[in-house]
This record gives sequence, C-alpha cells and structure tokens, in this order.
Amino acid sequence: MNPLKESYPSFKEIQDLQHKLQKMLTDYWLHHDLFTFQWWLLLCIWIVPWIIWWRYVQRKRIKEILLFGSLLMLLVGFLDDIGVNCNLWSYPYKLTSVVPKLVAIDYGIIIIAHMSVYQHFKRWKSFLIANVIMATIFSFICEPITVWLKIYRLDNWEYAYSLPIYVAKAALVKWIVDVVLTRKMKQ
Repeated sequence: MNPLKESYPSFKEIQDLQHKLQKMLTDYWLHHDLFTFQWWLLLCIWIVPWIIWWRYVQRKRIKEILLFGSLLMLLVGFLDDIGVNCNLWSYPYKLTSVVPKLVAIDYGIIIIAHMSVYQHFKRWKSFLIANVIMATIFSFICEPITVWLKIYRLDNWEYAYSLPIYVAKAALVKWIVDVVLTRKMKQ
C-alpha cells in the first residue's frame, strides 16, 4: 500500500462529515438562531429594503437597475462564499441553516443600497463618490454594529479591508452593465 494514499480522506468520508456538519448546523440554528432578536432583525433587513426599493425605483429604468442588482448579487454571493470558506469571517446568527452566507444582508440591504446609488448617480464620478461614502458607512458603522450584535464575526478580517471591495465590486458591475447597454444601443 502507498502510505501517502492512506493519509488523504476518501470522498465518502468527506460526504459523511458534510452530512454530520449540516445536521449540526441545523440543530444549532434551530436552538440558537431561530426566532431570536438577531433572527428577526435579519428578516427585517432582508425584506424591508426590498419593499422600500419597490416603492421608489425608477420604473422606466427597472430592467437596467435589476440587471445591475442581479449581477451584483452574484458577485456578492461569490465573494461571501470565498470569505466564509477561507475563514476570513463567519456568521453566528443566520436567517437559514442551509446557506452559509448572510443572505439577509448580502441580498437585502447591501444590494438595495448599491441599486439606489446606481439609480441616482448615473455619471461615473458621482457614482464613485456616492459608493465611497456608502462603503465607508457600511465598513465602519454597519459592520461594527453587526459584530456588536453578534451577527457577523471577523475571524481573519479587518473593517478597512471591506471598504475597497464595496467600491470595486460596484464599479465592476456598473462597467459591465454600461458595456452591455452600449452594445445593445448599437444594435
């Protein structure tokens, strides 16, 4: 037998551990998260911004704004998965036990805030300035509040690291949407 081969887990062992971990996460969520103050807060942070956004979105630009928001959701979800899987941050309280990310914030208030900035600041300069202001608020006010509420935990991360990421992801998605819209107009 090859001694190196024995030191690696089998796929079945990994699956068994994943199954056990999911059961532990569900039990933890049922007995620790569900219906706590933090859980209700997360539910509100997820739903209320969407209701407000729906009331105030510019209907004539809704497809464009939703394209921006949808692409941003994909990017935010991807980046959050990387952060959680690399043990950069974690979430002691979650809205659901089956999704590792903080859905309420990732797909609620953050996306709505970015879509609102996108809606109101069409020119690049004003868009970037507004995003820097929003990123500063999220990085140095909102994130510390969620840490204080024990919803979010910085494991190997600092608040300052979030600031350029908030700005860069919004700028990247705006650039993609601008390219798509420019090409559509040329057709």
